[in-house]
Amino acid sequence: MKKDNKSVIYWLLTGCLLIFIMVVVGGITRLTHSGLSISNYKLISGTIPPMNEAEWNAAFDLYKQYPEYQKINNQFTLEDFKDIYFWEWLHRVIGRFIGVVFMIPFAYFLIRKQLTGSTIKKCLVLMFLGSFQGFLGWFMVKSGLIDRPDVSHYRLAMHLTAAFITFAYTLWVALDLIYPEKKITDIKFRNLIRFTLAILLLQIIYGAFVAGLDAGLLHNHWPLMNDGALIHESVYIEQSPIINNFIEGKSGVQFVHRYLAYIVVALIYIIWRKSKRIKKNNTQKNALNTLLIIVGIQFLLGIFTLIYRVPITLGVLHQVVAFFLLGTMTFSLHRFSK
Repeated sequence: MKKDNKSVIYWLLTGCLLIFIMVVVGGITRLTHSGLSISNYKLISGTIPPMNEAEWNAAFDLYKQYPEYQKINNQFTLEDFKDIYFWEWLHRVIGRFIGVVFMIPFAYFLIRKQLTGSTIKKCLVLMFLGSFQGFLGWFMVKSGLIDRPDVSHYRLAMHLTAAFITFAYTLWVALDLIYPEKKITDIKFRNLIRFTLAILLLQIIYGAFVAGLDAGLLHNHWPLMNDGALIHESVYIEQSPIINNFIEGKSGVQFVHRYLAYIVVALIYIIWRKSKRIKKNNTQKNALNTLLIIVGIQFLLGIFTLIYRVPITLGVLHQVVAFFLLGTMTFSLHRFSK
């Protein structure tokens, strides 16, 4: 049987879809404040939720031992707890399912000798990224079980960014198999897309910072911040030293996320304009047109998410479109790289 065949491609694209679903559920988990509802980690038995009233009460009693219940949710009933438990449980189960979907077909393709050496190496990188992502998820949850009833925004950013990178790399490996031919590329143009991708990843990190610090709940105006200010004074006085404002201060982090959005839009527009001067095939042309449309939608979603103070629907949509934006950027880079 031919190596790196369609079955391998479908397997990788299925992985992309599952990572997308997991990120969506993760966003809902975050926005519903459900992420600390399960305060232990059991790889196998944790797959099965509580099945009777005694097990639910035991899970609820465990939750009561930690800061989120003691400082914020001490009015919760068992039914309230069940609501937040569901999203965190679903998020974890999808993560385990992704592991099974990756490992079993990978072993099958290895045994059947359907993978080239190059693809095997790339899949081992994917295996590491997936395992590391699982570790980061628990590492993040642990930060909210000690003193403060919320996870570290640094760890949240690590967890989310790792998911986005894992998705992008999985897509890249699939694209290598879909488009095996190598072509001469415009190096400067490719490097511009690479640079823009790096800025987009930085923007995704700051999006996670905003989520982790609940920084979307202030300065709910656009295009200016509170008091009609381009740079509100709280941006640079909230933390000390001043640099901490831009990585730990709510106003400073929102400020960076706001104005990085303009940079991302501008860079993608520049890519689109510059592409007019180079020879392109239809796939490349469609990729860049789609990229421009998606970044416009994402920019508008960001505005509405901010001015309406991050309702769950808009918050999830904003994260979903960020995913599409990264996917389209990855596809565009691949088509102008190989």
